[in-house]
Amino acid sequence: MPFPATRLRRLRGTESIRRLVRETRLAPDDFIYPMFVQPGRGKKTPIAAMPGVHRYSVDRLAPVVREVAEAGVPGVLLFGLPRRKDERGSEAFARDGAVQAAVREVKSRAPGLLVITDVCLCAYTSHGHCGIVRRSGRSFEVANDPTLELLARVAESHAEAGADFVAPSDMMDGRVRAIRRALDGTGHENVGILSYAAKYASAFYGPFREAADSAPHFGDRSSYQMDPANAREALREMALDAEEGADILMVKPALAYLDVIHAARKRFDLPIAAYNVSGEYAMVEAAAQRGWVDGERTMLEILTAIKRAGADIILTYFAVRAARALEM
Repeated sequence: MPFPATRLRRLRGTESIRRLVRETRLAPDDFIYPMFVQPGRGKKTPIAAMPGVHRYSVDRLAPVVREVAEAGVPGVLLFGLPRRKDERGSEAFARDGAVQAAVREVKSRAPGLLVITDVCLCAYTSHGHCGIVRRSGRSFEVANDPTLELLARVAESHAEAGADFVAPSDMMDGRVRAIRRALDGTGHENVGILSYAAKYASAFYGPFREAADSAPHFGDRSSYQMDPANAREALREMALDAEEGADILMVKPALAYLDVIHAARKRFDLPIAAYNVSGEYAMVEAAAQRGWVDGERTMLEILTAIKRAGADIILTYFAVRAARALEM
C-alpha cells in the first residue's frame, strides 16, 4: 500500500486549526516597555525619529504607567536625561536625578509593575561616551576600571530609589561583578541585574541617540561595544556576565542577531532577553506611515521571530500596542 501523500496544508486550512498547532505564542507577559524620562515639569516631548514615542517629565508619567499596567505588560525600562552634563556623568547617580525620581513615581502609581533601570553614563557625560574618557592628542580611550566605580554608584542610587532590576548597558569589562558587589554591600541583595551582555556597535541605535541625546561627540563606541561580525565572542561575553552574577542576559539589537539569541538560548539556563531597538521600531513605523507594509502585522511578525529565536523577554517600544493587539 503506498504511503499517503503528505498534506501539510491540512494544518493551515482555518484560523482555528492554525491556532491549535501554533508553535510560538506571544503574550503581553513577554514584553518590557522602554520609557524616556526628562527633567522639568509638564513635559511630553515627541521623538521625531520614533513616531508615537515621547520623553516625559516625572509628573507626566502617571497616565503612561497606567496604560502599561492595563495592557498587561509586566514592566518598564527607564532611561533618563540630565539637567546638565559633565565629564563624569555625575547626574546619573544623583539622588534627585530623573530616573531616581521616576522609579519612585512608578512604584507609587503601580506598585506591581516591575521597574528596570538602564545603568550607563552616555546620556549624562559631556562627551557622550559610556564612561571616563582619557585623551591623548587626537586619540582617546574609555577607561574601564574607573568607569566601574561610577556605574556601581549609579546602580546603588537606582536600587535605593526602589528599582527591581538594574540593567548595565555600557559594555565595560567586569561591570556586573562590580555592580553585584556594590548592591550586596549596601543591603540590596534582592535587586536583580539584567545585563546587556551582548550589545553590538550597531547602526540601529540612531533614533535612540536622538531620544536620549546620547550620541558621542567624537569617535564611536566600537572599542567597547561588540563587532557585528562576531557571534562566538557574544557567548563569551554572556558567560562572563553569568559568572559575575547576572540574573538575565540580553542581546541587543534583536533582528540582525537572531542567531545570537538562538545560540544563547541553547547555551545558558538563565532567562534570555532581546532588545527590539529604536531603529527596528522606526523602520516599521516609517514604512507603515507610507503604506508600504501593514504596521500591525509586521510588528507581530517581528516580535514572533524574536521569541521563536529563543528570547524569553522582549524589550520593545511596541509593547503596549502589541499587548493590545494580542488581546483582541
